Amino acid sequence: MPYEFDAPLWVWDARKVDTWTFVSLPTDIADEVDELTAPFARGFGSVRVKVTVGATVWRTSIFPSKPEQTYVLPIKKAVRRAERLEPGDTARVRIELLDLGRA
Repeated sequence: MPYEFDAPLWVWDARKVDTWTFVSLPTDIADEVDELTAPFARGFGSVRVKVTVGATVWRTSIFPSKPEQTYVLPIKKAVRRAERLEPGDTARVRIELLDLGRA
């Protein structure tokens, strides 16, 4: 089941070496993802997803974030370049959950 939402890009820069750019899933979607994937979650509670932003499609994982109280999705630099996105911009995101039913 795909989920679509708009979300602003934000930077996590807790590490001095590099920064990561993310979007946060809306809490209603995160709650449903959590219910569907809890038995199949991987390390750190991650969930594998197929992501579409604009014309760019890739596979990655979403991760639960206690500070954000939702799942967060990393948006890699190649995607940001291809889609001309910067932190603070709002992206239209589509995610599809992978590996449901595979423990």
